[in-house]
Amino acid sequence: MYPTKEQAGIMLDHCAHARYVWNLAVEQHAHWSKGRQTAPGFVEQCRQLTEARRENEWLGAGNADVQQQALKDFAKAKSARFTSGFGEPTWRRKYVHEGFRVIGTRRVPERNEDGSAKLNAKGGQVLARSVVVQRLNRRWAQVQVPGCGWVRFRLSATGKGAKLPSAKTFRVTFRNGQWHIAFAVIPEPIGAADTDAVIGIDRGVTITAALSDGRKLNCPQLTVKERAQIRKHQRRGARASKGSKVKAEAYAKVAKLKAREASRRKDWCEKTSTMLARTYRLVRFEKLNIKNMTRSAEGTPEQPGKRVRQKAGLNRAILAQGWGLLRRRTEQKAPGRVQDVPASYTSTSLRCSACGWIDKKSRKSQADFICVSCGFTWNADENASNNVAAGQGGIPRPRQTAGAGGVTAVIGRSNAREPQSTRIGIPLFPRKRGRMSIEAELGNSPR
Repeated sequence: MYPTKEQAGIMLDHCAHARYVWNLAVEQHAHWSKGRQTAPGFVEQCRQLTEARRENEWLGAGNADVQQQALKDFAKAKSARFTSGFGEPTWRRKYVHEGFRVIGTRRVPERNEDGSAKLNAKGGQVLARSVVVQRLNRRWAQVQVPGCGWVRFRLSATGKGAKLPSAKTFRVTFRNGQWHIAFAVIPEPIGAADTDAVIGIDRGVTITAALSDGRKLNCPQLTVKERAQIRKHQRRGARASKGSKVKAEAYAKVAKLKAREASRRKDWCEKTSTMLARTYRLVRFEKLNIKNMTRSAEGTPEQPGKRVRQKAGLNRAILAQGWGLLRRRTEQKAPGRVQDVPASYTSTSLRCSACGWIDKKSRKSQADFICVSCGFTWNADENASNNVAAGQGGIPRPRQTAGAGGVTAVIGRSNAREPQSTRIGIPLFPRKRGRMSIEAELGNSPR
């Protein structure tokens, strides 16, 4: 969003009011203990908010809808504390949690799924709220914000057939000196392509996403100049005195550059996931536990970790690739058409995609894969992506040309399991047998 200076001031007041009301609700529920009366719910808190607005001039000067929506957000967070993964709602801080939610002011008639008018118990038409949005041109639009009037924002979806968002509510956030708006709209899934193509994706640090069709996609990072600027501002902020204006400005510039990197990563994940959902019928990802992979190696004072700084650098490199966001957005855009393939010892990285032989010696380096059984040579990431495309257990795949010359030899074993030892017909005997009886059954005479 691009508000004027006056509009930005009013929107910051909305953020302060929403944060204040949220913290009051947190404080109310924090006083509850076993044996006490139940903490007030959403309806009771709205009644108390009306009384507080009469008594508090600063709170009464704000918008009532913004403050009620903050209470509604708290009620939803409270009811979903066991399923959301975030636990109990906590305090919101200034400069960190800056945002508010707005409900639409336009009244529109609601419709049932069959298109008929939705009626209430008395037979009247049910009217729903709708956000007032106007398109200015292909890339720009404006929305009505309480107390601010029309505020311009840039449309993220500008392709062919893109429509203005039709939502009941929208959320405004302020991060790193930038205003953002998000409409509460669930987009429709992208239809599958008219093909039976299956793609496998191997995710890594050097190559963000290696596709089984040979393409290599890399998530954009900051340039060398931008990284140098981050180091310069970090040094300047570290040397400045505590609480000074120089320190605050230096760290604000660092945050702005890191926010730019996050925006590039998100934009790349959105475009790549859309391409995958539109192009392929089935998308298979290597299953990775990113949370465990990026866990700190610091350890405890009793058992300190080893190579902690190196592990921290690896964690930053992994998180900068956007593995989880790419997988999640692809699943949301192509529901039911995304699968996870286990990335265990024998599944992807060490298996030859041509003959199925599994040996750690085949992985010569990070980028080179040379099968010790058939001589098949390929890029290690592309070989792994081909195994991911084959799916769990190793679905029969077309034969590949060996890099060492010729084609791979036809073998009788399945590539769905590790090569087993060949039986030569030696029978198994009970333990309580003498040496003479065993040699007699084998047909050999003792020396």
